[in-house]
Amino acid sequence: MADPKSYRPQTGDIPLNPGVYRFRDETGRVIYVGKAKVLRSRLNSYFANPATLTPKTHTMVHTAVSVEWTVVGSELEALQLEYTWIKEYNPRFNIVFRDDKTYPYLAVTMGEKYPRALVMRGDKRKDTKYFGPFYPAKAIRETLDTLLRVFPVRSCSAGVFNRAQSSGRPCLLGYIDKCAAPCVGRISPEDHKQLAADLCQFMGGEGTRFIKELETKMAGAVAELEYEQAARYRDDIAALRRVFERNAVVLADDTEADIFAVHEDELEAAVQVFHVRNGRIRGQRGWVVEKVEDSTPEEFIEHLLTQVYGESAGDDRIPREVLVPVLPENVDELSTWLHERRGSAVSLRVAQRGDKATLAETVRENAEQSLRLHKSRRAGDLTTRSASLQELQDALGLPSPLLRIECYDASHTQGTNVVASMVVFEDGLPKKADYRKFSITGEAARDDTASMYDVISRRFKNYLEESENMVPMVSGEIDISDAAEKAPSRRFAYPPSLVIVDGGPPQVDAATRALSDLGIDDIYVVGLAKRLEELWLPDDEFPVILPRASHALYLVQRLRDEAHRFAITFHRKKRSASMMTSVLDEIPGLGPAKREALRKHFSSMKKMRAATIEELTEVPGVGPVLAQNIHESLAKLADTKPAVNMTTGEVLD
Repeated sequence: MADPKSYRPQTGDIPLNPGVYRFRDETGRVIYVGKAKVLRSRLNSYFANPATLTPKTHTMVHTAVSVEWTVVGSELEALQLEYTWIKEYNPRFNIVFRDDKTYPYLAVTMGEKYPRALVMRGDKRKDTKYFGPFYPAKAIRETLDTLLRVFPVRSCSAGVFNRAQSSGRPCLLGYIDKCAAPCVGRISPEDHKQLAADLCQFMGGEGTRFIKELETKMAGAVAELEYEQAARYRDDIAALRRVFERNAVVLADDTEADIFAVHEDELEAAVQVFHVRNGRIRGQRGWVVEKVEDSTPEEFIEHLLTQVYGESAGDDRIPREVLVPVLPENVDELSTWLHERRGSAVSLRVAQRGDKATLAETVRENAEQSLRLHKSRRAGDLTTRSASLQELQDALGLPSPLLRIECYDASHTQGTNVVASMVVFEDGLPKKADYRKFSITGEAARDDTASMYDVISRRFKNYLEESENMVPMVSGEIDISDAAEKAPSRRFAYPPSLVIVDGGPPQVDAATRALSDLGIDDIYVVGLAKRLEELWLPDDEFPVILPRASHALYLVQRLRDEAHRFAITFHRKKRSASMMTSVLDEIPGLGPAKREALRKHFSSMKKMRAATIEELTEVPGVGPVLAQNIHESLAKLADTKPAVNMTTGEVLD
């Protein structure tokens, strides 16, 4: 790796203007493109004390061997030039939303003598009406196939049309009534163009009118006893309604918006966008990208919008509204850039309330599910799992395969209701039957290291006891009843190949000390710190840094996240039970038996607060007077301010 000092430019040589800069590696390849309001301030930040740089920036500046810049006249020009260079050079340290295709649209070529309906991508053409975008392309193809039943517009290519015209025979669609067959004169050019216009009007939002017209025709056919024709109208109505179901109305009819959402972790980010046109969701699209550069949420959104709309132009490609989770810092310049590309004003904002905010939350949930699915697919692949286990073993220098890994995490609220979790992965997959929960009390609950020492001690004391009581595996006949008596529950009988604790050196030392005090020296311990995702080994001054995109890092992250989820779930349940107990203790006339009956009946304080007096009297032993007292006491409690975990900001029930 190169030393950044070897190519650092003199501070006085760097201009104070806005501009765009490029870092190059030893082969001359551009590895990073960035922009800045003040070039001197931004570039100097890359050559600061290496200890203050984030790991990704540290890697980038040590991979590069030179830096160059271009001065521009404004931040808007910098935005445009940065996008151009990212597309041209595809730098390895820039987040790139790779998309090998443009969005698919339903297009009707109204400029032709015989208009054609088809799915199109790329630049828009003159005298062609576009509807969309739709995603995936399969959705619009299915929609078009359904619409051709009611609007049998030509959908064939010029070659097929000319061959049919020469032979005097229509293609298959003409025989099955999904094309009016203008190629053989079954319909005049004028009537066919009107048919195409009707299709455009239906896609433009006038579907209700066409459905009502078909219902009127169906009723007339029934009155004339033309049941076959009525059945055809009935099927046509059903076809149009199916199209409506695929494009449900979610917002006002005049709404045209793209709604973006992002869900991310330390290494990757999932992006989802819903395309809403005429108040209907016309399409959905998503990306999962590696976070190869250190960027704030505002910078991430800026990169996203410039790359998504960089190759789009026109009011049919860029909507009137673009809703994002956070506004970029240069929102004015970005809005101007979108305005230029659309040809009219674009509102770039965050949805705060109402239907748009509700839909934005739905998009965010889709992004979260997308990232979870992406990670589970990686974990579910046998080859990937094997590679991740082998990478982790090699990185930690362990002598034996990691057949069983246990991960521990503690959870509490300001030192109260302290709990811990143990999750188990075997062969890289969760083994939920072996998950365990620990309640921690007394001196062990004073801090995280004491809690970790207590949990590891308890788990491996059970392991030693159950190992001693294991029935030896010998050949020959044994008495089944005798073996059943001697066989332990085996809850803790199997030792892990590796123990991972959530935390840094203090937690690792506590876990190692607990094993040492039990006389166990053949189980390896490592800590996973959240800040930089580094692995800490016992008595090691420096952590192990796994490669950013390695399978091993995904595995240990998944272990840590699962342990945290399991611990926090148990903690919330215990906290809710303790709060319920303390509240019920203060209600006069409510003894231990009735308190227990209330807890069993309602299961949570939230349900108990929402209960009416009549519902409270359904609990055995609770009469109308006592129910009234309980209801009034809980109502007073609801008027007080909620408790807040000052560490996490979480509002406590």
